[in-house]
Amino acid sequence: MHSYLEFEKPVADIEGKIQELRALAADGEAVNIEDEIKRLDTKSSQTLKDLYSKLTPWQKTMVARHPDRPHAADYISGLIEDFTPLAGDRNFAEDHALIAGLGRFRGQSVAVLAQEKGSDTQSRLKHNFGMARPEGYRKAVRIMDMAERFNIPVLSLVDTAGAYPGVGAEERGQAEAIARSTDKGLGLGTPSISLIIGEGGSGGAIAIATANKVLMLEHAIYSVISPEGAASILWRDSARAQDAATNMKVTAQDLLQLKVIDGIVEEPVGGAHRARETVIDRAGSAMETALAELSKLSPEEIRKQRREKFLDIGRTLS
Repeated sequence: MHSYLEFEKPVADIEGKIQELRALAADGEAVNIEDEIKRLDTKSSQTLKDLYSKLTPWQKTMVARHPDRPHAADYISGLIEDFTPLAGDRNFAEDHALIAGLGRFRGQSVAVLAQEKGSDTQSRLKHNFGMARPEGYRKAVRIMDMAERFNIPVLSLVDTAGAYPGVGAEERGQAEAIARSTDKGLGLGTPSISLIIGEGGSGGAIAIATANKVLMLEHAIYSVISPEGAASILWRDSARAQDAATNMKVTAQDLLQLKVIDGIVEEPVGGAHRARETVIDRAGSAMETALAELSKLSPEEIRKQRREKFLDIGRTLS
């Protein structure tokens, strides 16, 4: 049984009726109801398709935050063979919000940086809801240094509401750690691919998303601040988050048009949480194609391509 979002209520009602009919059939209290169940199944699929063909930016934000959506750990287990996690920033501590390590992606050695939100209460607390502290970004720099030393491509999976804003994180140099991670990503001499799988929030996301190719899932979001944060600043009313989401151009479709990202990975009808294996496989294929394009370039060409990509965003928007 799926966890339904607010705008999915019409689908929830139809699927509720289907469950009732099946329960009646199981108790022997109904005549032949297979035809009615098939009709409702078709209606449910069509309703879901209609809803997802015209999602508003705020509805996409809700889908991107869906608790059942596949997380970074799911992509790693589905796409990376022989994954070996590497812990610690060699400076202060291990940060579980950012998973890092080495493995094989479709026959090729890769370094992986991934923001993990957690899938239940215990794991969400362990991973701090995907909000990394300074040591997480310093760990990312350490892994990128290692990848460059051994000429290994870097894959990053972005899914965070933003970097952790706590007092301890600020005391340990959160802004500086994010800046150094961003700078390292921009100057990396090996190919880098970034995929935004859920939320790409603020500097917490860009710190590991300064890649040669930035891809987004169809219903993911990517923004300089959360819609609630923007609404609080602009209108002093976080309830206007829907207005903020619309005006900020947070969707993959808007960002592709603005040339902020390089490609969109199509999600199954109803979102990634309804067909996890399918979307993970599609994401893998998209990253494999992007990696193949970059593998022919020299370190200097890779840096130049990345530099031009990010400079072009400013030129496009000006």
